[in-house]
Amino acid sequence: MKKFLIKLKNKENLSFEESKSVFENIMSGHVDEKEIYDFLIYMSMKGETSSEIAGGVYVLRDKATQVNVPINTIDTCGTGGDGKNTLNISTAAALLLSSFGIKVAKHGNKSVSSKCGSADVLEKLNININLESKEVEANIKNNNFGFMFAQVYHSAMKYVGPVRKKIGKRTIFNLIGPLSSPAKVKNQVVGVFDKKLLKVFAEALKNLNLEKALIVHSEDGLDEISPYAKTNVVELNNGEIRNYILDPKTLNIKVSSFENIIGGDPSYNADKIKEIFQGKDNDFSVAVCLNAAAGLIVANKVKNFADAYEQLRKHILSGNVFNHISKLMK
Repeated sequence: MKKFLIKLKNKENLSFEESKSVFENIMSGHVDEKEIYDFLIYMSMKGETSSEIAGGVYVLRDKATQVNVPINTIDTCGTGGDGKNTLNISTAAALLLSSFGIKVAKHGNKSVSSKCGSADVLEKLNININLESKEVEANIKNNNFGFMFAQVYHSAMKYVGPVRKKIGKRTIFNLIGPLSSPAKVKNQVVGVFDKKLLKVFAEALKNLNLEKALIVHSEDGLDEISPYAKTNVVELNNGEIRNYILDPKTLNIKVSSFENIIGGDPSYNADKIKEIFQGKDNDFSVAVCLNAAAGLIVANKVKNFADAYEQLRKHILSGNVFNHISKLMK
């Protein structure tokens, strides 16, 4: 461990194999808290690379309780940390996709940097967040949706919890978390809080052999696709990486104010999700359809955003989505 700490302190990058070795030792309980602290601080000061992130993800997924899912199952999980306190857009998009016939293994946690995380809002929707792997598998098979609560599936995180709390700010674990699905999905939509992470995440996911992924960050600062501003998109498709700009104006999107997607506590956010799933048309409904459209693309169901968005708008405005979501409730 000491040789890796010296490298990081000197702002030298770790290779994929070196990163795997460090994380394997940490997540096995073989590294003391002082060294974990130094590792996280030096890594943060240097800046995390795609190889270092991929090494951490590899180990975290390997040590997680495994969930077996059908091919083409997707995840929609952001880094959080954009500081915008929006409603739970990616969680609502995951539920919408499941009602549209897409199998979704949603990986998430309780709130860290916002008022309401994915686990918080699902709990308020009376969707059980504490399911074991076999129950998640059955839910995905029967209702196209299963939630894997990070705290339940990543028991090895206990070795870093106290140190992360002591540091009290973002570390590499905030970057590897969204990519560490216990279902090891091959298709994923990932929102990032910083434009600089777009290519880094794409390279990390390529390293981990994901087949198709869209990594997004909007120009108004969201770790989501924004209905109000252009969104930077980096696409990974069978080893090829390309980037493009998604402009909501080209999709004939009509929204009024960013304030309309600001969230509150879990009860408030859950009520807003119920409203749009019962057919209420508003800015939140538009934002959810836009982000779910990315899910249709990574699931290889639709080729472009315009078609995906249009299909999902018709679907959500029917008010039938709530009937599907009701099947997931306790």
